[in-house]
Amino acid sequence: MRIFKKKDGGVIQLIDKEEMREWPIELPLIFIEYIRTKQLDNYGSAKKEVESYLDEIMTDVAIPRLVSVLEGNENEKIILALTRIEEISKKNIEMAKPIKKYLNHLLEKKDKQIVELADNISNNFASAERKKELAKRRKTMREKEKFFLEGKISGEEYAKARKEYLTLKE
Repeated sequence: MRIFKKKDGGVIQLIDKEEMREWPIELPLIFIEYIRTKQLDNYGSAKKEVESYLDEIMTDVAIPRLVSVLEGNENEKIILALTRIEEISKKNIEMAKPIKKYLNHLLEKKDKQIVELADNISNNFASAERKKELAKRRKTMREKEKFFLEGKISGEEYAKARKEYLTLKE
């Protein structure tokens, strides 16, 4: 157990990184992402220490274990890891980001199931990127619509912006 002391006398306990080595390979990534997104703001004065510890877990445990499996030759382990990572990528693509740079290598494997899983994860990344772009364009479109209704932009400008937005949406 790793213990962090806050200035107000509080204590934060996190699992030791050595114990995480026994976890399935995707769990340290989930743990890190969960602490960063849901808990870190509650840690007050110990926040920097905890962030440093999470970075340490990422470099010492999470990434090396993930890489060793994904670059290995044991197809069963790769399939199991990719199946779990695919589920994670469907729920929260940000948690699956560390695998992104290994997908091209996995797409070249001869095992059809590995290629299919890697392709699904790649598609999840592409879909997430498209959603971000669409949200950005939607915001721009709302602004253009507002300006058009106020008479600040011409009908041609509005029509052009609307066309770009609809083209991306399809």
